[in-house]
Amino acid sequence: MKYADKIVKTLRVKIKDVPGKFGELATAIGKEGGLLGDIIKVRLDSHYVIRDVTVYVESDKHLDKILSHIKRTDGIELVEITDEVLKLHKGGKIATKSKVPLDTISDLRKIYTPGVASVCHAILKNPEERYRYTSISNTVAIVTNGTAILGLGNIGPVAGMPVIEGKAVLFDKLVGISAVPILIDAVETEDIVRTIARIANTFGAVALEDISAPSCFEIERKLQNSVDIPVFHDDQHGTAVVVLSALMNALKIIRKKKDNIKVVISGAGAAGIAIARILLTWKLKNIILCDRKGAIYKGRKEDMNEYKEEVSILTNKHKEKGSLSSVIRGKDVFIGVSAPKLLTSKMVKAMSSKAVVFALANPIPEIWPDEALRAGAVLAFDGRSINNALAFPGIFRGALDVRAKRITDSMKIAAARALAESARKGEIIPHLLDLDVHKKVAQAVIKAARHLIQ
Repeated sequence: MKYADKIVKTLRVKIKDVPGKFGELATAIGKEGGLLGDIIKVRLDSHYVIRDVTVYVESDKHLDKILSHIKRTDGIELVEITDEVLKLHKGGKIATKSKVPLDTISDLRKIYTPGVASVCHAILKNPEERYRYTSISNTVAIVTNGTAILGLGNIGPVAGMPVIEGKAVLFDKLVGISAVPILIDAVETEDIVRTIARIANTFGAVALEDISAPSCFEIERKLQNSVDIPVFHDDQHGTAVVVLSALMNALKIIRKKKDNIKVVISGAGAAGIAIARILLTWKLKNIILCDRKGAIYKGRKEDMNEYKEEVSILTNKHKEKGSLSSVIRGKDVFIGVSAPKLLTSKMVKAMSSKAVVFALANPIPEIWPDEALRAGAVLAFDGRSINNALAFPGIFRGALDVRAKRITDSMKIAAARALAESARKGEIIPHLLDLDVHKKVAQAVIKAARHLIQ
């Protein structure tokens, strides 16, 4: 979405109704680098016009400069400032609602006591009936401890709640899954695993969200071994699936084969390691993973952990060393899940011909796509296009529908292929809000899961 990296504010202004006065307002905003959006006339009287003017700014400090300039402009009075995002979130974005009528005493007796007892007995006799007679089969727990919320970092679970609510909205609107936010005020792996394991019977699957690396790897592994429902860390696997899907189509466009391409991944946290793993499973051979200390290779001692050690054995076979700017030379594909503005035009120019750039740092990418294209990349995208929301809804829908106990590598790759095939000719990724895309992903996951069961 255009201006997705900006802060959106609506300014209600009282403007003297004389020629050129609104132009002065627009000039005041533009001179300070603000961008104009919607302009709506609210009221008109004999001397003044009141308008709501949408403005896109870089930060609150940037907004203050614009407001200061407006206040110095004669004939223009600032009446009110509205934050459109805060307005949208007021009261929260989700709610639990009944699917059945409650209009009569007869309804009540069926929904609750005494009628509900027969349903309890049916489940007691055969626990599998919980999938038929309760919401468990269509309910996902979205679990976070708030240690890695989007690009905000460790802000805690409560401040992260708006993000988790947003995820629940996507589950509902895209694939009809009910999702329940679970905020855990803990950082120790065992505390988180025990907490979720004890309430897991409420859900058909668990979505781990915005939990920092490397603890997220251990939490996912231990929790999956503790429960018999799928556990899926979206920051890892959702991102990896969408990146693989985009790469599948990118290679078709640039006419290169996976056996020959060289990939550099910037970022060795949850997403970077998961991307490396899925690319290896897809049989892509030449991958270098970089972190703040540069290329990761077998035998590196500085700033390593068991997960980097594991991936170092499988990647960078030639043990290339040095910074990102060193190892990116001659490479075909850059995948960034690291930090803003880390990739320069000079680095892109040093890549191979027909270079592909996926700069996915959020909300500011490693390099803006238009800058990468000017530097010589043939394809360049950021996280606004390559978004893990393309993957996780359909993956969970398929896993729930087939009652999978876990989400396997083959199910993830099937999801990536379905996404790639859903893109229109010349595109690398389909549209996020195309509901048919999510249905196709779910169907691919079901097919892959059933093949494993057989």
